[in-house]
Formats: sequence, structure tokens, C-alpha cells
Amino acid sequence: MSVSFRGVVVAMVTPFRNGALDEAALRQHVDFLIEAGVQSVLPCGTTGESPTLTHEEHNRVVALTVEAARGRVPVLAGAGSNSTSEAVNLAKRAKQDGANGLLLVSPYYNKPTQEGLYQHFLKVAEAGELPVILYNIPGRCGVNILPETTARLAAHPLIVGIKEATGDLNQMIRTIEICPPDFLVTSGDDGLTLPLLGVGGGGVISVAANLIPGPMVAMWQAWEAGDIQKSRELFFQQLPLFKALFLETNPIPIKYALSLTGRMTSEVRLPLCQPSAPVREKLEVLVKQWGLAK
Repeated sequence: MSVSFRGVVVAMVTPFRNGALDEAALRQHVDFLIEAGVQSVLPCGTTGESPTLTHEEHNRVVALTVEAARGRVPVLAGAGSNSTSEAVNLAKRAKQDGANGLLLVSPYYNKPTQEGLYQHFLKVAEAGELPVILYNIPGRCGVNILPETTARLAAHPLIVGIKEATGDLNQMIRTIEICPPDFLVTSGDDGLTLPLLGVGGGGVISVAANLIPGPMVAMWQAWEAGDIQKSRELFFQQLPLFKALFLETNPIPIKYALSLTGRMTSEVRLPLCQPSAPVREKLEVLVKQWGLAK
């Protein structure tokens, strides 16, 4: 498979039932997403509640996703950690289990310098021996991968892109400006997908696509076909849902929305909890409007 992570990559939820991994729901979810036409699936990212998965669960989710995907789309496995040695182990295991690429989040809590970030990502990439998408989300990690650091990392043949979740379009533009033309800058926020495409971005790593993969893919395909007006119309149709899915901490709203479709429970692990009543009501209205309620 020629690996590309352009287009709609789904930051998959991890389904739970009675506190344990719901393997049947996970397999069904992978099938649902691929049949809807997504370009790639991503297990064990932020949306997959990777911080509260045990190492055994983490590895199992990646292996199950690879197995369920059956080579139909690439699997971009979350392998980030704030411990470089732990990230190396996760990366090696993801490769062993058949993943096609790695998503590496910035080390959180210990707040490395730009040089520390550079050395961390380089070490994990070389150990994992798979294409790497960096994941820049300062709001969760407390540290920003600056465009100049991204450009340094982009010189490595295995570091092929970055998921940008700073919310700062100026930073994304700067990254596109100074990185090689084939370096992928993809949106980490559904609501910034279209603006980023407009300045040269290559897609989205999407939360909303767990729920509406078909419309997300249609928006991307319209853009790729040069039908900017159609892409814009689809974007604005989806925008109220994008906003609702971040009324509380991700993945609380998306899991509740998915539970309304009957495909899985709304279970999240502490310290996350069920959404508040106003958020539940907003999601119920939107899921019904989209014709997705069970």
C-alpha cells in the first residue's frame, strides 16, 4: 500500500462496555468508517482516550484496528508519550502489529524545549521505522512545536506531516510556508478544515467523522475536485455539529452522540465523565436533525 494520510483521517473513539474494551463495537466502527469512504483510521489518539488505556489495551486497540481494516485503508497508530522510551516501545509495537504510520503527540507535562522536542521525535521516528505525523496540541500538552522546529524535523524522510491543533491559522500558514511542498499539514480541528485547505493544508484528522464520515469525505472530495462552492456549503452544514462536539472536553460529546445512534455506549473513563444536561440536549437535537438517531 502506498501510504498517504491526506484527506479525512478519523481520530477514532475507543468503545467501552462495563469498563472494558468493547471489541465487537470497535470492529463494527472500523467497518462503518471504511465503508463510508474515509482515507485512513487513527486508533489511540486523544479521541481514543489513550491516556487511560493500559499498555495492553493500547496495543490491543491498534492490533484490532489493523485486523478490522484488512488493508483497505492505512492505519495511523497513536504512539505518543511524555516518556521517550515509552513512545519508542509503543512505536515498535505498532509496527509489529501492522500499522502503516505513527501519530506522535508532543510530550505533555514535562514541557521540553524546542531542542528536546526535536530529539524526542527523531528518536521515536527512527525506532518506529514508520512514517510519522507529528501532533501539535499546546492546549493539552503545554508546549508548542514551533514551525521552525517542524521544518527541521521535516528534513527527516520518515517525518511526513503534522496534525495542527493550535487553533492558530497563522502558525499553520508559516509551517506550510517553510516546510517542503510534500510535507503534510493537516487540521486537528474539524472547524478549521476548510480554512486550512484554502492555504495549502492536506486534510483533517477528524473527531466529527466518527459520526458523519460520509459528509466529511464529501467535503474533502469536493475540494479536491475543485468544487470550492460545494465544499464550502458542506462545511457550513456541518459547522454546528463541529461546535457542539467541543462544548465539553473531547471525546465526551462525540461518545454521547455515537451512543444515540446505537452503535456503542457513551462510556468514558475517569477523570472524564458524562456530558451535562444542556450538552446532551444539544447533541440529541443535532443527531436527530442529521437523521442518525436510533
